[in-house]
Amino acid sequence: MRLEHVRRLSGPNVYLSRPVAIAHLDLRGLTGHETTDHPGFAERLVTALPGLASHHCAAGRPGGLLDAMERGTYFGHVAEHVTLELSGLIGREAFFGRTVRAGGPGSYDVVLECPRDEPPGSPVVERLVGVALRVVSGALAGAVPDTAAELAEIAAEHEAERLGVSTAALAAAARRRGVPVRRVDDLNLLRLGYGRHRRTVWAAMTDATSAIGMEVAGDKRLAHRLLADAGLPVPDGRVAASPAEALEALRDIGGPVVVKPVAGHQGEGVHVELTEPREVVAAFAAAAGGPGADGDGAAVIVESYVPGRDYRVLVVGGRVAAAAELTAARVVGDGAATVAELVARVNEDPARGEGHDRPLTRLVLGPAELGLLARRGHGPATVPAAGETVWLRRNANLSTGGTSRDVTGEVHPDAAAMCVRAAGTVGMDVCGIDLRLPDIAAPLPAEPGAAGILEVNAAPGLRMHLAPHEGEGRDVAGDIVDLLYPDGTPSRVPIVSVTGTNGKTTTVRMVAHMLELDGRRTGMTSTEGVYVGRRLVHLSDASGPRSAEMVLGDRTVEAAVLETARGGIVRRGLGYDRADVAVVTNVTRDHLGVDDTESLDDLVDIKALVAEEVRRGGRVVLNAENPPSAGLAERPAVRARDASIRFFALSPDAPVLAAHLRGGGVGYCVEHGWLTEATGDRRTRVLPVEEIAGAFGGHAGHVVANALAATAAARGLGVSLDVVARALRTFEPHTRNPGRGCVYRVGENPVLVDYAHNPAAVEAMGAFTSARWGGPGVAAVTLPGDRCDDLVLETARILAGSFGRVVVYEDEDLRGRRSGEMTRLIVQGLREGRPDVLHHPAGDLKGALTSALDMAEPGEPVLLLYEKLQPVLELLETLGAEPEQ
Repeated sequence: MRLEHVRRLSGPNVYLSRPVAIAHLDLRGLTGHETTDHPGFAERLVTALPGLASHHCAAGRPGGLLDAMERGTYFGHVAEHVTLELSGLIGREAFFGRTVRAGGPGSYDVVLECPRDEPPGSPVVERLVGVALRVVSGALAGAVPDTAAELAEIAAEHEAERLGVSTAALAAAARRRGVPVRRVDDLNLLRLGYGRHRRTVWAAMTDATSAIGMEVAGDKRLAHRLLADAGLPVPDGRVAASPAEALEALRDIGGPVVVKPVAGHQGEGVHVELTEPREVVAAFAAAAGGPGADGDGAAVIVESYVPGRDYRVLVVGGRVAAAAELTAARVVGDGAATVAELVARVNEDPARGEGHDRPLTRLVLGPAELGLLARRGHGPATVPAAGETVWLRRNANLSTGGTSRDVTGEVHPDAAAMCVRAAGTVGMDVCGIDLRLPDIAAPLPAEPGAAGILEVNAAPGLRMHLAPHEGEGRDVAGDIVDLLYPDGTPSRVPIVSVTGTNGKTTTVRMVAHMLELDGRRTGMTSTEGVYVGRRLVHLSDASGPRSAEMVLGDRTVEAAVLETARGGIVRRGLGYDRADVAVVTNVTRDHLGVDDTESLDDLVDIKALVAEEVRRGGRVVLNAENPPSAGLAERPAVRARDASIRFFALSPDAPVLAAHLRGGGVGYCVEHGWLTEATGDRRTRVLPVEEIAGAFGGHAGHVVANALAATAAARGLGVSLDVVARALRTFEPHTRNPGRGCVYRVGENPVLVDYAHNPAAVEAMGAFTSARWGGPGVAAVTLPGDRCDDLVLETARILAGSFGRVVVYEDEDLRGRRSGEMTRLIVQGLREGRPDVLHHPAGDLKGALTSALDMAEPGEPVLLLYEKLQPVLELLETLGAEPEQ
């Protein structure tokens, strides 16, 4: 077997509402083989990976995979399960898998769940699949290779790239509260919420955290000065720039003292309870660190040692969220094991990891630990007595191996008030206060030096509160999210997601116009670009997830209207989490043969995702006259959303719409010449169809259908009928909907410019020209080269049925075709559709339009189909074209 490539779908997708990776496999020599064709394979595989025995597979119970291999299953399916098992072995939670055929014989896509916040560029899943294939191949050959070393490397890579404990807790807390979460690349930076409600957190630092407060907290001498000025208890301290100044501070303060860096963190370089001059000199060198430690400008803090117990109090939004008592790194002897063996034994605890990737940090025997051991008469090879506590550190920090005990319920009001005042003095919204007190449950001692605030920490670690070594964990991440989003504060903006084969762009533009007139600053994505507040901010084919994220990340956006095309769904998933309104304009034959899409049913399954990912109780707008669209109302995933279905149809007699209205549902149709909102038996007129801008008195039926869909979507967001009517009257196509059904006057001839590029769209153009001008006219056409031959031929046949004279040209982007290939294919389809069709090849856009105008009689319409709009607009300008209202 060979792994061809891996692609990742970061948003909700057709397989799962969570991220997945899709590994494309070529089974090569195993094509057509089943597990039963290789005696002993399953036994060797399960012996190497015993956890496979508990895999459910399709049976929905442990042992399902074993049954499947015993009956006979393909090796792509086996590779899927082995990859999931390996993922679990390295501590990477992923449970969903599916294997589907992908093209020719032996080609399979293995779909694998990915952790939510795994970086998009992570190589971990690709490496796991590679190991899985070698394991399967080894089991086939009779000997499974030893992959322990490689899995250890992958596990380390996974640990290094995944969110830290604090950030992961914040992401989980936000999701529990329904707040959208997006990780930024491989950073511990999260974007929460959408649009004007978007917030940002980096670990426990929020976008509201004061920059001045951060600077103060990072400068221990300045923080002590501000706290002392506020009357808060802090140790008596001095800043020493040389060993001599450190010794002078020792004499002034009197022992014992603490020596620590001016800007240190996580307990590094902190030396506690020093009394001897030689200890202070050595501590100065260690705390100052590197160049300057000999007195050349380096600085440390020498302060009085405050006796008592170590506490960390977390203040969030002006209140105590949690408190923990901290105990320094230590081991307890058993009378038999050495200190080194006791350290190794403690490190076997799965809660301990490197750095901050676990609730606790692994113990080490570094210089600081060895120095303390030596001062106490111990070393790594010493065997402590049973029950003897051997301290490895004097400073109680989790990052140096300490442990925590939750004391939130014990905090005395005096201590709580002191900590809240300290956070306010420094100016921090989220703040960790390090204290030394005799007992946090007792009133503050009155005698000087008996209690003190040791440090004020910006972006404090949360793990000691989330999962204390002793006591109850506290949802401090939830407290921080609640600070950002107090009860009743929204985290989302209204989202309308529009998909379908034809009409997406026009519908999106109509809805955005309605929302803007309703007073909402609207972000819009479409095939022509990203717009915010009617201003183009990014020019591209912006109908995929990246453009959706661009709009939803804009803090000025109050509503979002997203064109959601097939390609983006297939290649990356959705770029949002739960729309308020989902619109499926229609589903017809297009893009067949692209991305393994082989049938209309495949297209329906892809576009259905937009309807299935609507929020609970949202709105789903469907085309009652298009069976694939209308049928989405019955899909289980749509019904599970308890969404309100809104059908639209040009005719009020459309069977699906009529039945829906009889059941008391809401729908939109054209009745007696009026665009009408219908609820059960009640009818409310919106505006005459002839007043819809761009519908040419109602002759452009496809534009009227788009107006119905847009009205249903806007009404789903509470837009009034008056605003809807005003928007449709002012939706002038040349300014609001360029390139879609726009008519220009070139000399005596109207030129209809449209992007129609599939059978249904071309048929709609033919119907429009006949209705508007009483005849078919001439067509100048190009079609995209990335469509399959059958679809190009069908489109050309339909074109010939409406237009007896056609000029064919090729776009500059051949999309993988050879030069001249598309022209020959289109001409073949034209002849098949109508043997007497007059066709004329043209070399380029200009030649095609010029030839079409020459062929047309005075006043006869010319249909111009294009691939890129800007060259069309430039050409029309050179021809002196004038927009026709």
